[in-house]
Amino acid sequence: MQVLDAAATRAALPFERLVPALRELFAKGCTVPPRQVLDLGSFTSLVMPAWAEGRYYGVKVINIAPGNASRGLPGLHASYLLFDGVTGVPVALLDGDEITARRTAAASALAASCLAREDARHLLVVGAGRIARLLPAAHAVVRPLERVSVWARDAAKAQALAAQWREEGFDAHVATDLVLSCRAADIVSCATLATEPVVQGAWLAPGSHLDLIGSFTPAMREADDACFAGAALYLDTEEALKKSGELLGPMARGVFRAEDVRGTLEQLARGEVRGRRSKEERTVFKSVGTALEDLAAAMLVVGENGRPGSPPSRG
Repeated sequence: MQVLDAAATRAALPFERLVPALRELFAKGCTVPPRQVLDLGSFTSLVMPAWAEGRYYGVKVINIAPGNASRGLPGLHASYLLFDGVTGVPVALLDGDEITARRTAAASALAASCLAREDARHLLVVGAGRIARLLPAAHAVVRPLERVSVWARDAAKAQALAAQWREEGFDAHVATDLVLSCRAADIVSCATLATEPVVQGAWLAPGSHLDLIGSFTPAMREADDACFAGAALYLDTEEALKKSGELLGPMARGVFRAEDVRGTLEQLARGEVRGRRSKEERTVFKSVGTALEDLAAAMLVVGENGRPGSPPSRG
């Protein structure tokens, strides 16, 4: 069995390969049971299984321990275990934090490849955390970015992130005025843990694409109701309609109905629904994450010659 630490897992998942790998598995499909939430007292454990029949079976375990801060330890730890889908033999143990961050950014880029205008060149990232810092590299795979901006409540973190992106070759700047920056951006990508709206629909330009990937519980929210009014809404999976405060609130207030959702990443990848329909249309993508994305990333790591989905050798 291969054991890959964070650095090795990261090196095996370049976005140039990960974004197509996600598109491929969304198109082919796999089995994704509901995640289990286990209360162990001092911490909560999330168990997220998925399998592609006859190929691979994988499980991500995420342990969340809020009390770890007082112990000087990170509050979240994740591991991914991949098995042969025929024999059940363990194939690889991977760093779950790296898989989660990189597949989330890659799913954001995959959605933008269908929903952002083809001439989109300016990406605004709202947030300065682990996933936020990956977004320019992911989106550059699907759109030739010419400018990247970052806004964060902590100005020092925004400055540091912009400097990091400049070292990576991006024309990166700190957005000091969030309203003006939203109006100027072609793609606005939110990756925060906000519980109150950070972005308002009145700030978004016609033809822009809003990417909401930070919130993942009913208590979290990054966008106000106006962000959804009159926009073409797409989801990573239909599960988002049950889990995301981003969607539950506006639906309860009648801003949109579940039937108004244009489609999911699976439907986009299979060509069952259209993406953007005009340059003037405003699009919104809401992601809460799915074990399918974790499995696609893990299969890419162990695939023969970098081909996702290659069966393990039976030596």
